[in-house]
Amino acid sequence: MKFNSHAGVLLLSLAACLPGAAADKVDSTTLEHKVLFGYQGWFDCPSADGKGNWSHWSRGVPSPETTSIDMYADLSEFAPADLCAIPGMTIGDKPAYLFSAHNARIVLRHFQWMEKYGLDGVLVQRFVGDIARKRAGGDEVLRNVMAAAAATGRTFAIEYDISGGRPATFAQQLKDDWDYLTNTVKVTSHPNYLHHKGKPVLSVWGMGLSDGKHPPANPADAKELVEYFKERVTYIGGTPARWRTLKADSSKDEGWTAAYRAMDVVQPWTIGRYRSIQAADEWRTNELEPDLAELQKNGQIYMPVIFPGFSWHNLNRDSQENAIPRLRGEFLWRQAYNARAAGVTVLKIAMFDEINESTAMFKVVSKRSQAPDQGYWLTLDADGADLPSDWYLRLAGEITKAFHAGRQLSREVPAHPGE
Repeated sequence: MKFNSHAGVLLLSLAACLPGAAADKVDSTTLEHKVLFGYQGWFDCPSADGKGNWSHWSRGVPSPETTSIDMYADLSEFAPADLCAIPGMTIGDKPAYLFSAHNARIVLRHFQWMEKYGLDGVLVQRFVGDIARKRAGGDEVLRNVMAAAAATGRTFAIEYDISGGRPATFAQQLKDDWDYLTNTVKVTSHPNYLHHKGKPVLSVWGMGLSDGKHPPANPADAKELVEYFKERVTYIGGTPARWRTLKADSSKDEGWTAAYRAMDVVQPWTIGRYRSIQAADEWRTNELEPDLAELQKNGQIYMPVIFPGFSWHNLNRDSQENAIPRLRGEFLWRQAYNARAAGVTVLKIAMFDEINESTAMFKVVSKRSQAPDQGYWLTLDADGADLPSDWYLRLAGEITKAFHAGRQLSREVPAHPGE
C-alpha cells in the first residue's frame, strides 16, 4: 500500500492513534546541543498499483544473490498491508517483508521512534544526481518527513550529497533546488525546520574529498559556493575526515583550508576511518581534539560524526562480513563518550535507516532466526549478545540527554539505557 505525497492531514490524524505522541517538541531555533541523524529515506518497493521498485534493497528483485542490505529491519510494528512481501523469502513459515519510505505510515513510525526515545531529528539526505527524479515525483518522501516531523515535534533539515555531481553544473543545481525547496515546497517555513541564529540550517556533504567523485576540484569554487549559501543559511559542510591536515581522504590543495574555514559548521565524515575502540580513542587524541580546538579558534561549530559499526557484504560481495563490529554498542558509546569528554556540543550519528552499510540506528532484528531464512544477514546477536531491537535507539536517547544537559557520559555503556 502506498500513500500520496500530500500526507500531512493523514499523518496528523494517525498521530492521535499511534504511540509516542506526547514528548516535548524539539527546539528548532538552534543547532546547539543537538544530536541529529542522517535519514536516507531512499528505500522503496512495488505497491499494489504497480508503482515503485526495489530501490536500495537489491539489484532488481530481492534474492540471496541480489540483496544489497546486510541488516533486516524489525517490522513487527507495521501492518503487512503497509509492507511489500519479498518474493521467495520467508522467516520460518511466514513471508518476509520490506518497506517503502514513500509510504507515509512508515516514515511516521520512524519519527515516532525518535519521539519515544527523545531524539532530536534528522538531516534528510538529498542526492544531487536524484534531484530531478524526486521533484518529478512530487518529493513524496520529503513531504512525508515534513508531515511526520509536525506530528511528532521532531526537527529536520536538508543535507545535499554531491556524490557523482557534474563539476560544470552541480553548484547551479544546488542553488536552483534550494530555491525550489524554499519557495515552492516551503520547507524552511515549516515550524519544525531547524534554524540557527535566525537562519535555516543547510548541509552540503562531500566537497573536498580526494576521490575525484565529489566536485569541485578547485577549492576557490567551493569557497564561492559556501559563501553564496552563507548569505541565506547556517551552512554545515560535510567534509573529509582529515580536512584540517589536508591528508588522506582530503584534497591536498592548500586552498581548501580557506574553503573549510568559510563554513559555519564542519562535519567530518569518519565512517570507516577507525575500526576499533582503541582506534576511536586514538582518533580523539590525534584528530577530534585538534579539530575542535582549531574550529573554536575560528568561531566555527564542530559536528563530528559517530557510527555504530559497519558491514556492506551484500552490497559488495568481496567485502568482509561484519567488517566493523558493533560490540554490543560499546563502539558507538566510546565515540560519543570521547566527543563529550573533549567538549563537543553538537553531534551527528550516521545513520538512522542506513542498512546497506549497517550503520542503521533504528530497530533491526535481534536474532538470526528473525531475519529471512535465505541469504546472509547481520543481526544484533552477531557479537555474542542478546539485545532488544531498540537497543541503539535507547543508547541514542542516553547520548542525546547528555548533550542536551551538557554533562559527561559514563565511560562504559549503561546496563539499562532508556530505563
